[in-house]
Amino acid sequence: MSESPAERLVDLLDLERIEVDIFRGDSPQEHLQRVFGGQVAGQALVAAGRTTDGERPVHSLHAYFLRPGVPGVPIVYQVERVRDGRSFTTRRVVAVQQGKTIFHLTASFHRPEPGIEHQLPLREIPRPENLPRLADEIREHLGELPEALERMARRQPFDIRYVDRLRWTEDEVRGAEPRSAVWMRAVGPLGDDPLVHTCALAYASDMMLLDAVRVPVEPLWGPRGFDMASLDHAMWFHRPFRTDEWFLYDQESPIATGGRGLARGRIYDLEGRLLVSVVQEGLFRPHGG
Repeated sequence: MSESPAERLVDLLDLERIEVDIFRGDSPQEHLQRVFGGQVAGQALVAAGRTTDGERPVHSLHAYFLRPGVPGVPIVYQVERVRDGRSFTTRRVVAVQQGKTIFHLTASFHRPEPGIEHQLPLREIPRPENLPRLADEIREHLGELPEALERMARRQPFDIRYVDRLRWTEDEVRGAEPRSAVWMRAVGPLGDDPLVHTCALAYASDMMLLDAVRVPVEPLWGPRGFDMASLDHAMWFHRPFRTDEWFLYDQESPIATGGRGLARGRIYDLEGRLLVSVVQEGLFRPHGG
């Protein structure tokens, strides 16, 4: 019996330990030019977390995408134990593929403790059960999914529902604010290991954050006018969560200039509690430029 997309995601994040602080992760042979950045970030965070005592959840990560990864080729993650303090643990991870460094990550883990509590309120957002699945919304527009999208939809580990209906034409895009919001959850249970849920969310966080940069420029689904690449990625984890329960990914792009676009994301649960903050910068080059 074949694995479900959620089970494949859990397996993807289950690294092989080949030395005390060295791990190896699979890189599926996908019909892509490069390895998905969220996969590398999620696996690197697994490697970092597996070298801690497991009692301090990650509270932040900062990462740089240095080279595109090659699909189908394993990635080795080398962990440096930078610091083990009374309250904080710091790890640095280098991802290596075919002898070249493709990714750097620094993660900080913090022992939970009491402190001040406040949060800006979430704006009014429709609930996920009232919104169409992404694949259904595309089918409604196209009549049926192209073979590549159908294959992607079957393997997609997340149920994705856009808060605003997708724009399909340049007229619909014109004048749009650089904002995007989606409800997401894993399509099946991910188990009870908090590190798996955290790393699965790191995987998901790279899936569409840079969409906010593109919203005023071109339809999100259809031919792209730009070659895109993630440059760096930062996350701050505020509260515990489960990635197999609904979370809202609210995104905005404050600026795009000089061939780069900046995007900020806030991740909330169904009760409107802020769980995670995300910032990412991407490279945008016009095709043929």
